[in-house]
Amino acid sequence: MEEVKLLGFWPSPFVYRVIWALKLKDVQFDYIEEDLSNKSELLLRYNPVLKKVPVLIHGGKAIAESLVILEYIEETWPQNPLLPKDPHEKALARFWIQFGLEKMRPIHQAYFPAIGEEREKAAKQYQEVLKIVEDQCLGDQRFFGGETIGMVDIVYGMLAYWFECMEEAVGVKVIEPSILPRLHAWVNNFKQVSVIKDNLPHHGKLLAYYKTLREKLVSARSTLPTPSNHDAS
Repeated sequence: MEEVKLLGFWPSPFVYRVIWALKLKDVQFDYIEEDLSNKSELLLRYNPVLKKVPVLIHGGKAIAESLVILEYIEETWPQNPLLPKDPHEKALARFWIQFGLEKMRPIHQAYFPAIGEEREKAAKQYQEVLKIVEDQCLGDQRFFGGETIGMVDIVYGMLAYWFECMEEAVGVKVIEPSILPRLHAWVNNFKQVSVIKDNLPHHGKLLAYYKTLREKLVSARSTLPTPSNHDAS
């Protein structure tokens, strides 16, 4: 087998997507931790365009961006498939992955640095989108992939661990069992899968990281100048 390496950064849920996929496929790989404040020559050589992680290196060839990497892993190592074989079900899985990317990312970016009443407003918007995911994608299934986790579960995996730390840092819960009961159950089910449970960053360390990151974002917002009339468009 050609050598497989993964360049990553310990708090990144996007890196863990790739780790989980490789583990589920029983692919042996070497993990290389990056210092993103002092990027290595290896990272700059293999991802000169974006200069960020994750980067998968397979046989000396690099693939960047977590969703692209997941598709590459699925096509390169067909054992233990993460996508359905049925073309329609496979298309639906890709639709929900894209839905999360387009609908959840902007709301997440508003929620995490929000302060005051903005936090509750952003949390409510997040819940509305997640309710669609719960009703239309998860339904009454144990996992998005049915009885076993698949690529949709992996992509939404951030909600099962990282988001708990974010909620604690922000101070407003989003995945409330009274509002999103099935999604809340999915979170617990997902974290009990051995491949997931055994491959997560330390909770306390991750929480401290997100608290520091949020403080920086809030501070940056507070220092932005208030636009005058002639600045507004």
